[in-house]
Amino acid sequence: MSQSISAARVAVLVGDFHRSPAYTGLADALRELIGDGRIGYGTRLPSERDLTTELGVSRTTVTRAYAVLRDSGYAEARHGSGTFTRLPGGPTRAHDRALWPTDVSSGVIDLVCAAASAPPGIAAAYAEAAAALPAHLGGHGYYPAGLPDLQARIAASYDDRGLPTSPDQIIVTTGALAASAIVGKALAGPRDRVLMESPTYPNAVQALRAGGGRLVTVPLDPEGWDLEAIAGVLARRSPRLVHVMPDHHNPTGLVMPDRERAAYAKLLARHGATAVVDEAHHTLRLDGAPPQRPFASYAKDAVTVGSASKSVWGGLRLGWIRAPHHLVDPLVRARVGMDLGAPVLEQLVLTRLVTGEFDAVLAAHRERLRQQRDALVAALTAELPDWTFRPPAGGMVLWCRLPTAGATALSIEAERHGVLLAPGPSFAPEGGLDRYLRLPYTVPVPDLEEAVRRIAAAWRAVSVSGQSATPPRDRRAGVLVA
Repeated sequence: MSQSISAARVAVLVGDFHRSPAYTGLADALRELIGDGRIGYGTRLPSERDLTTELGVSRTTVTRAYAVLRDSGYAEARHGSGTFTRLPGGPTRAHDRALWPTDVSSGVIDLVCAAASAPPGIAAAYAEAAAALPAHLGGHGYYPAGLPDLQARIAASYDDRGLPTSPDQIIVTTGALAASAIVGKALAGPRDRVLMESPTYPNAVQALRAGGGRLVTVPLDPEGWDLEAIAGVLARRSPRLVHVMPDHHNPTGLVMPDRERAAYAKLLARHGATAVVDEAHHTLRLDGAPPQRPFASYAKDAVTVGSASKSVWGGLRLGWIRAPHHLVDPLVRARVGMDLGAPVLEQLVLTRLVTGEFDAVLAAHRERLRQQRDALVAALTAELPDWTFRPPAGGMVLWCRLPTAGATALSIEAERHGVLLAPGPSFAPEGGLDRYLRLPYTVPVPDLEEAVRRIAAAWRAVSVSGQSATPPRDRRAGVLVA
């Protein structure tokens, strides 16, 4: 059954839209709300008569605004049922393109996908792994928990960080998202709640709900974690799982201090909640600060998810789960219901990296990210001095606060200028955050500098008009408006 939205609610959401002419302003406001998810895909809009009364405008204004929505692909009329929201190209064309990394046209700079090209040394590791592969061809090739040598090396990396871990606590997966989906399927059923921060990485939301868990959110303050607010949500909603991203949080870049990790872990234990600790970015420290202790060293029942795709290369689709002993069996059983193991060749590659040149590969990766982060910070400071941000100490992204709400409108306008952006609402599971923008620094310095120049031009256009004009055609069809 389709959901609907009342005229009164729409009036609140559109606010004081520009009225020169009014139908264009109303259409632009509605397009932003649909694009950033505050009015969901497939929602029945109010009747023209009801919205006319609520807004105090003419019937012609609403009629023409709805016509603009339909013509630009943001609505469709269903005979006898009303007008329903849609998105150009379908639901995957929402402005949360962080969920859908794709190839882009020549000359377009993609600042949606926070992933870098492979650092030096990866090709050699693949060549060594390919040479070692024949020794494994005589077996069945299925390793639901991972190659034993790789399990041992990952376990040793936790030992080195002060978190004693045995190889049988490690489950190697096809990426960190697959690891999160396994955790969600094994530990959170349809009657269980899953607590997520807002903002957060949008793919993690989908992954952790693989078992049907119900989403609960808690705001993440720009300055850090509000443990008092988290305690209140834990007491009221009793979530089964709590997603925590304490190291170079995506998208904010925040790092949780050790004292807050200890306090947070005590809260979780008091309320019987299991932490799902996302450590995808924990190796990407860029400023030489000492690492924090693993969150799981404070929370003995925590399940930790790691990633080779961020610390090494996105094409190396491997992740892992580090779990307490009593949860390993249900996690492996859930994993077998999804796949029977990660590819052997990739596991051999990662085994060679973590037993040989990993420090050198990681150092090269960090140095490149450091240079690109500093270039992005300098370009933003020069071109957009009224934007505010905190230079992140690590990770791959910078979280910007705009002077006024309009990140979704900016993403539409920036696409005309040849830059793809992920606005704040992409990272808000229940909507909002249209005053924020995530900018990855994972592309080369010249591209970052050119991207900021284009973004600045787009921001000026949005600021002058108050809204973006009709959005460009679906870029998946290969057509972008300059």
